[in-house]
Order: sequence, then structure tokens, then C-alpha cells
Amino acid sequence: MADLLKGVRVVSFNHFLMGPVGVQFLADLGADVIAIEPPDGAFQRKWGGADKSVDSQTMLLLTGNRNKRSLTLDLKKPEAIEVARKLVATADVLAENFRPGVLDKLGLGFAEVRKIKPDIIYAAASGYGPDGPYVNRPGQDLLVQALSGLATITGTREHGPRAVGVSAIDHHGAALFAAGILAALVKKERTGQGGRVDVSLLSAAIDLQMESFTCYLNGERPDDVRQPASIAGWIYGAPYGIYATRDGHVAISLGSLDTLGDALAIPVAQRIPDSDAYSRRDEAARIIAARVAELTTTECVESLESRNVWHAAINDYCDVVADPQVTHNKSFQTVQGATGKPVTLVSHPVRYDGEVPEIRLPPQKLGAQSEEILRELGYDAAQMQALYARGAVGAAVE
Repeated sequence: MADLLKGVRVVSFNHFLMGPVGVQFLADLGADVIAIEPPDGAFQRKWGGADKSVDSQTMLLLTGNRNKRSLTLDLKKPEAIEVARKLVATADVLAENFRPGVLDKLGLGFAEVRKIKPDIIYAAASGYGPDGPYVNRPGQDLLVQALSGLATITGTREHGPRAVGVSAIDHHGAALFAAGILAALVKKERTGQGGRVDVSLLSAAIDLQMESFTCYLNGERPDDVRQPASIAGWIYGAPYGIYATRDGHVAISLGSLDTLGDALAIPVAQRIPDSDAYSRRDEAARIIAARVAELTTTECVESLESRNVWHAAINDYCDVVADPQVTHNKSFQTVQGATGKPVTLVSHPVRYDGEVPEIRLPPQKLGAQSEEILRELGYDAAQMQALYARGAVGAAVE
């Protein structure tokens, strides 16, 4: 299934997470994604979480850079800009996630690029959008979790705001970035016209909270949108939430409080009627929590299964990796990395005709395809050596 976007070329000026992961989705589907990086490498080569690396390859590099070719350009040099312009002339999509205006200063903004390739799709990912009062603010996942309310609704009334445990907005924004580019490609196929696609972390964060904001904005507004007691969100009634057992935790989903009372052997006198599942959710949660705390996770799961109550034991990462459905879905793939050592990557999340797209290229060494791409643009050996000598283009790093 690596041929769904065969023939589509994407020139990628992306760094960090949202941009690289969004464009990686297209690369998985067969698009020729050429990742342009500065001579010292993009940010994802220098930071990656937990101080972990595989042969100096950071975890962030391994996260969002498979199935891409690497070209090193020093965009401070006019010769490098010329290479970039020649590359844009061959492209269907230019994708970038610099701060708004950076590529404009280099002569690679939307207006200039359209002169080179009138039907280009120009896709820009940013923190807050291409304009507006926050246009010059640094855009980063944690900061946007704070600004968008996500940290508030993830927190509890007892402990206050709390960040989501992953870069959730970056990842959701990446999916929207890919979707927007795909929509523009469909339009181009139908009309021959390109256009501009803009995705921001802030808009992605609001979209990620669509259910919660829709509920908040319609009808009477609550005084507090933090999670109450064990309940997993302000919009939900009991029992929806996570409860501590004697030796772990279990999630209990939507369902009848009466049926749950039977499953957990809660005395009838203590039960909250289903009609009060929202209005008396704090009280209901306390009663459920007290009973669940008396049971082991295994005992609790068996009790819930006996009454077909929707539930799940809380998995740690080691449990997720060993989970039979995760294994069946082939959600993780181990391949030989660019340095020769094996690396384990998260698979493309969609199946096409029953198949998951293959990993054709692991994340590449910096500039690994510089010579290959220059040859495709018509540069001969002497011209390439001149570009290398001037530092405009970086040769492959061994």
C-alpha cells in the first residue's frame, strides 16, 4: 500500500513534531517526501526525550521521519535557495512549520512559491495561525495545553491543572495537517488548482476538545470544568472514570448504576438512581470507589464482566506492548535503522485493503539523499562539488 500517493512530491521544511509527523503520514502512503534540514540538522536530531538514543539517533527523530529522503541545505546561502526553488518547481506540496513569516524572508513564502509553481499546495503548520495577536509567540504543545483549557479539564478539583502525558496536540495537529493536505490534493486533482492549507496547534487543541466545548457553549455553563472525584471529565455522569483497586486501577465506562451496583455488591440503600447519575455523580463516585478499593483488580474485572459492565484494567506501557490486540494489529514494527542497529517504530495507524503501509526507509542520516536529489534536479558532479565546497548543500553524514 505504499503507492497510494505515488507520484506526489512533498518538499518539507519541518522540524520538531507536528510538521514531521503530519508529513510522515503522506510519506507512508508513497509520497516522495524530501525533508530539508540545516547543516547541523533539524531540532528533532538534537532532542528526543528521556535522554535516550540509538546510535545518536534521538527518539524524536525516530518518531516522525520514516519514509523520507534527507537533503541538507544552508538556506542562508543563495545557492541553497536556488536549489530549494528548483526543488519546489518539481513539487506538488510545500509543507513547513516555521514561525509565520520565516520562509517569506527567504523568498519561499506562499506568494513567491506560487510564481515558481502556480498549482503548488502550500501547507503551513504553526502555533497559533498565520496571523493574529499571538502570531509571534512560541508555539509548543505544553504551552497550548495551558492556553486552550486542555490542562484544566485534564486536572482535578483536588489537585488543579495537569498536562496530558503525551504531546497530544502535536499528534492531533499532525493528523489534521495530513488531512488538510490530502483534501487540497483532491481539489488539485479535480480542478488543477493548488492553494494554501493552514493548521495551528491552538486550533488543533480546540478541535481535540470538541465534545467538551460544545457542551460548555450550549445551555447553562458550569462553574468548574475540572474533573470531579473519580469521574473522568466534567461533562460525564457516574460511573464514568478511573477507580483504584487494592493492587491497581480499573476504568469503568458508561452504563447503568443499578447494574454496576449488582456487579460490585453495593448495598441497595447506598445506590444512586440512574436518573441522578450526573447530578449526584460525586456521591456515586465515592460509593463506587469505596467498594472497588476493597477488591483486587482481577476480582473487580471478574465482577464487572459477570454483569457485562463496560470496563478495562489500566495498562502500563509494558502491558500495552504485550497486549494481544496490539500485537495482532502490528502497532509496533522493528526494522533495521539507518545506522545498522534495529529500531522499533510505531506503525502507520490506518489499514488500506487490509494492509498497513510498509516502512520503506527508516529515519535517515542527515543529508543521506543530498546527492541523489541534486542529480534528479540536473546537477552534475562538478556542480555538486561546488555546492558542497561553499557549504550551501551538505553531503551525507557518515
